[in-house]
Amino acid sequence: MTSLLDPDARGRVILVGAGPGDPGLLTVRAVAALKAADVVVHDGLIDPRVLEIAPAEAHRISVAKRRARHTLPQDAINALIVAHVRAGSVVVRLKGGDPFIFGRGGEEVEAVRAAGLPVEVIPGVSAALGCAAEAMLPLTHRDHSSAVSFVAGQCKGLTEQDWSGLAGQGRTLVIYMGVATADAIADKLMADGVAPDMPVAVLEKGTCPGHRALKTLLADLGPMVGREKVASPAIIVVGEVVELSDAEDKLVAWARAAESMNG
Repeated sequence: MTSLLDPDARGRVILVGAGPGDPGLLTVRAVAALKAADVVVHDGLIDPRVLEIAPAEAHRISVAKRRARHTLPQDAINALIVAHVRAGSVVVRLKGGDPFIFGRGGEEVEAVRAAGLPVEVIPGVSAALGCAAEAMLPLTHRDHSSAVSFVAGQCKGLTEQDWSGLAGQGRTLVIYMGVATADAIADKLMADGVAPDMPVAVLEKGTCPGHRALKTLLADLGPMVGREKVASPAIIVVGEVVELSDAEDKLVAWARAAESMNG
């Protein structure tokens, strides 16, 4: 199949993973796609420097999504993409992280294919990989973890899901979009058998200015998120590998502060 990056190909859409934030983590292929764009339909957290890679005359359209506040519903985004492709434009659908990891890229590919239009997907460095690397947190490790799982923390029916086996000895769990439900996530994991003293890290604004890597124990996850005023975007990592990271130990810091106040 001929690549959609062929300069003579018109009326096409390219789903591009923009990575976790730092423009330096864009792939070479992602940069080439942006430079070929007539229209860039982008998420809200894309670094402005990434958008500047597209030609100055390219039409930039934000379809930013926040918790309970969407610029456009997903069906409208799909229709927008299809309309511009049918008009003969090269449309880059620019998504944070990787399009196929909690990015709803699969739904957009389905919509474009259903319209009978050509589509290509360019993967990106996922938030889990980028943020973990920055914090020197190996998601797998020969001595500590031989499996890693990815889950969404804002999914429907959280309490009804069975998370047993996803985290524990020798396994790492990465939770996307979990800051707002951190208390419920910790309760759910402990109810499904994860030890309360399992190490957990919160990686906030990874690879971006103001990033933080914080760690504590699972039982303290919700309280720590509150104490430290952690805000999205952030991912949560649960597992023994957290102890290998550069994340700042906020449980120890909090305990020392409390002891000093009480002393």
